[in-house]
Amino acid sequence: MPAARVLWGLALALVLAWSVGPAAWQALTALKPDAQITHVPTVYLPHPVTWKHVETLWSRKPFGTYLANSAWVATWATLLCVSFAALAAAGLARMPGRGREPLLLGLLFLSLFPPILLLFPLYEGVRWLGWINHPLALILPYAALNLPLAVWVLESAFRQLPLELDEAARLDGLSALARIRRIHLPLAMPAVATAAILVFIFCWNEFMLALTFMTTDARKTVTAGIASVSGASLYEIPWGQLSAAIVLATLPLVLLVLVFERRIVSGLTRGAIKG
Repeated sequence: MPAARVLWGLALALVLAWSVGPAAWQALTALKPDAQITHVPTVYLPHPVTWKHVETLWSRKPFGTYLANSAWVATWATLLCVSFAALAAAGLARMPGRGREPLLLGLLFLSLFPPILLLFPLYEGVRWLGWINHPLALILPYAALNLPLAVWVLESAFRQLPLELDEAARLDGLSALARIRRIHLPLAMPAVATAAILVFIFCWNEFMLALTFMTTDARKTVTAGIASVSGASLYEIPWGQLSAAIVLATLPLVLLVLVFERRIVSGLTRGAIKG
């Protein structure tokens, strides 16, 4: 066997262990009895397998409500973000001259801005509007924070569409919005799906704003809900319940990525090759 193939195999195994290892460990911990979680030496495989931690989590916390809240907020934030990003990306893709690059660089600079610095002004605005424990307190900031990423992904895809399509549609009397809806979006659907999935994942995983703006169990998202999981006493850390909560919160994203895997790859590589 060539040495290069062995090195590639080892590198792939290391990357796989680094990526999948923590998730696998959380899943195994969620299935272990309490005594095996803290046992020394370490017990790697649960025996017997127990669903106690999942049952306790669902009985003590409204975890289904947390998941539903996350899905609701992430879905609406994604729709809002991708809709505005499509308008901006279509305009940038057809912008004549050299004005496009500075605008794209400006968007890139905005995406590098630390969100933690926006927490205080966002909180003051949300409190003034009376939106504490209201979904809009998360939907609007999530859409705005993800707008640069979505614009970058969509602009690259729209720029690859032939100009002749726009000219023909203009001659047929289609407005700018109609061209975006009937030409750009259908032809760039892999990129649209990629942008939507990336935005959805960010919204689902976001913790800081969710913990700050959602204070009741009826409104908490899954990340804030996990932070509220506690043991029977102040000094107990419920490792089993925390692991079960993390696995349950991760499964929807894993299924989403598996279903749309090809669209994600196609959308990210669209525009990488000219011609």
